[in-house]
Amino acid sequence: MAVVTQLRPRAGRGLELALLVLAVALGAGAYVQVGLATDGQIPAELWRHCGALAVMALAMHIIVRLRAPHADPVLLPIAVALNGIGLAMIYRLDLAYAARDLPHGFAGRQVLWTALGLAAAAAILLWLRDHRTLRRYTYVAMVAGLSLLLLPMLPVIGREINGARIWVGIGGLSFQPAELAKVVLAVFFAGYLVANRDNLALAGPRFLGLQLPRPRDLGPILLAWAVALAVLIFQRDLGAALLFFALFLAMLYVATNRLSWVIIGLAMFGAGALLAATSFSHVAARFEVWLNALSPELYNRDPGGSYQIVQGLFGMANGGLTGTGWGSGRPDLVPYAHSDFIVTSLAEELGLTGLLAILCCYVVFAARNIRTAIAVRDGFGKLLASGLAFVLAFQCFVVVGGVTRLIPLTGLTMPFLAQGGSSLLVNWMITALLLRISDNARRPALPAGELPVSPLPGAGTAEPVSFDGEGGNDAVTEVFRR
Repeated sequence: MAVVTQLRPRAGRGLELALLVLAVALGAGAYVQVGLATDGQIPAELWRHCGALAVMALAMHIIVRLRAPHADPVLLPIAVALNGIGLAMIYRLDLAYAARDLPHGFAGRQVLWTALGLAAAAAILLWLRDHRTLRRYTYVAMVAGLSLLLLPMLPVIGREINGARIWVGIGGLSFQPAELAKVVLAVFFAGYLVANRDNLALAGPRFLGLQLPRPRDLGPILLAWAVALAVLIFQRDLGAALLFFALFLAMLYVATNRLSWVIIGLAMFGAGALLAATSFSHVAARFEVWLNALSPELYNRDPGGSYQIVQGLFGMANGGLTGTGWGSGRPDLVPYAHSDFIVTSLAEELGLTGLLAILCCYVVFAARNIRTAIAVRDGFGKLLASGLAFVLAFQCFVVVGGVTRLIPLTGLTMPFLAQGGSSLLVNWMITALLLRISDNARRPALPAGELPVSPLPGAGTAEPVSFDGEGGNDAVTEVFRR
C-alpha cells in the first residue's frame, strides 16, 4: 500500500516581512519625491510618518507571527502599501493646501488613525482565536448594526455635513457609524444565512428556468431593501445604502448559489433607485450631475454642481499615461482631493499606469481573500470572508466608477488610501478578521487520530466538506469556481 506523506505548507512569515519592507519603502519613496519636487529637500515628516508606519507594521507582523502564524502573507503588506501611498498623497496635498491658505494638517491625523487602526487589528488578533466564535453573536450583531445606522439620527450627537447626516460627534471627535455597521452586519448576514441556507436555496417553485424563492423566504431581502432605502431617505447617504444592499445580495448568492435571488435583488434595487431619483432632490441631483456634468449651468451651480467631478476629470486627463510625477501636478484644485477624490489626485501625479498598479493591489487583495473563503472549512467563515472581501472590492468599484462618471457619485471613500479616520480604522479591522480566517484556512491538518475532525481538503483524505461542516457539497466553492 502506498504511503501518503502530508506536506506541511509554509507559513510564509518570512515572505510577509520581505513584502512589508517593500511596502514601507513605497510610501517612503513617495515622501522623498514629494519633498524634492516641492522644496528641493527630503521632508522632515518622512522620519515621523514613515518611521511610525514602519514600526507599527513591524509590530503587527510580530503579532501575526505569534497569533496567526499561518495567515496569508500577502494581506498585511498590501494593506500597509496602500496605507503608505495614501499617506504620501495626503501629505503632498497638505503642502498644496498650506500654500493656498486652505485647511491642512490631514497627514498627521491620518498617521494617528493608522495607529488606532493597527491597534484595533492587533486587538482582534489577540482576542479572537477562532472566527467561529463570532457566530454566537449573530443577532447581537444585527441589533448592533441597526443601532449604529440609527446613531446619526439622534438629536444631540448626530451631525450633518455636506447635506448628509452620517456622522456622530462627541466633543471634538467625529465618527461614521455606518463604517463599523458594515462589519457587524456582515457577521449577522453570515450567521443568518448559514442557519437558513436550506430554506433559501432549496424551497420554492420554478419559473422560466429559475428557482424562485417562497414568498415567506423573501423577508430577509425585503428587510435589507427597506433598511437601505431608509438610510438613503433619512441620512441622504447613497453610498452606504448601496453598499449594505449589495453586501447582503452578494452573500445571499454565495450562500444559496441561486441566480433568482440576484435577479430579484437587482430588480428591487432598480425600483428603489428610480423611486429615489424621482422623489428625493439630493438623489436626483447626483443623477443630473452624472448625466450632464459638462453642462455650464451644472458646472457653476453651488452647491450640488458638477465642478468637483469635472475638475477631477481634467486632473486625470492632465496626468495622462505616466503622470506629472509626485508633487508636480495640481490635484489641490479638486475639492476634497484628499478624501473623496484621492483617486483623481493619484491618477494625475502617477498617471494611468500608476493608478492601474494601485488597482491591481486591490485585485490581489480581493483574490487572496476569495481564495481564503474557498479554503476555510466552515460555512460561517466562508460567508464572512467572501462578504468582507466583497465589501472592499465593491467599494473600490463604486469609488473609481464615480470619479470616472461610469456611475453616479456615492460619497464612499477608497479603502486605505483616502483620508478619513472611520474608514481607515474599520478597514484595518476587516483586514484583521481576514487574517484570522486565513490562518484557520491555511493551518495544516494534524495527523489522523490527533483531532476528531477531518483535515483540510487535499491534506490526505477525500472526505467531502460541506457548507455547514456536516458533509455534502460545498456551494461556496462551486460559486467561486464558476
